[in-house]
Amino acid sequence: MDLIEIDGSSGEGGGQILRTALSLSCLLRKPFRIFNIRRGRKKPGLMPQHLASVKAAGKLSMAEIIGAEYRSTELVFKPKGLTGGDLYFDIGTAGSACLVFQTILPSLIFSRTKAIVKIRGGTHVPFSPSFNYLSEVFIPVLEKIGIDVRLCIEDYGFYPEGGGLIRAEVSPSSEIRPLRITSRGKVEEIRGCSCVANLPFSIAERQKMAFIEKIQSHGIPVNIALSRVSSPGQGTFLFIKVLSENAVSGFTSLGARGKRAETVGEEAAEEVIRYLGTDAAFDPHLPDQIALYLALCNGESEITTSSITGHLITNLWVIERFLDFRYTVEGERGYPGLIRINGQSIIQ
Repeated sequence: MDLIEIDGSSGEGGGQILRTALSLSCLLRKPFRIFNIRRGRKKPGLMPQHLASVKAAGKLSMAEIIGAEYRSTELVFKPKGLTGGDLYFDIGTAGSACLVFQTILPSLIFSRTKAIVKIRGGTHVPFSPSFNYLSEVFIPVLEKIGIDVRLCIEDYGFYPEGGGLIRAEVSPSSEIRPLRITSRGKVEEIRGCSCVANLPFSIAERQKMAFIEKIQSHGIPVNIALSRVSSPGQGTFLFIKVLSENAVSGFTSLGARGKRAETVGEEAAEEVIRYLGTDAAFDPHLPDQIALYLALCNGESEITTSSITGHLITNLWVIERFLDFRYTVEGERGYPGLIRINGQSIIQ
């Protein structure tokens, strides 16, 4: 079979191009070659977190791999067939366990038996969805389209130590249904959690209060829990989800050394306020994360987002390399928009 050729510098040019290609290559048994991997980044090529996704996908699909080396800018990936049984992956750094999980999830969904996966690494780290976003936003949306995933966390992992551990149970799916949510309806409540690991509890309290002070003029009920969480290292985060009649959206703000707790709360509030300033159903992060699944369903999906992102446009471009499906994006990048996807079901 001919290799699908992918220019890794296209569009947004980040690691998501590689991860989506790995997902679809494993699922569809289509080999690919990717070059110019992360060419425009400060440190081009494969970093440890990207290598972790390559190795996880390779193990799952018994793939022949060429170029899976640190800082490599070219990779050839040839899957042979999916393995079964339980899986365990240790990234070895604070690289995102959530992104590795998202890389292999499509193949697990279409396997014949339930899979149990454990992944050790970062659970709340920059430039990736947090565990809370996956468990409280991403997976509930997957449930709406017929995908059954159970996700839990055993340890939290922050930059730079990592060491978090997530566990997932993925059941086979008989179909993926279209998703049609273009109006979020009335905003009912804002919920969340402000958490610290191995740091003063007052930080969690300050994060919470800074968020509430900035959001309270919107008149929406706010319920934020405070918690200490287990982790090998130190870290803080504030996770917020906005519950509406028809949709749920999520926002994560991470603490960092030298970053004031009030800044964490204010950043989350500013994201929520931007979202509330639109009529869109979903936050900016969800569309690119579920586009692959909507491209695999039988029928037309329609969703709205508070901001069309480069990640979404790039991800649709990558999916198009592997699947014959149709889509339209109405709206300008950085502004609210409507996404329509006519999928190509792989279930016979």
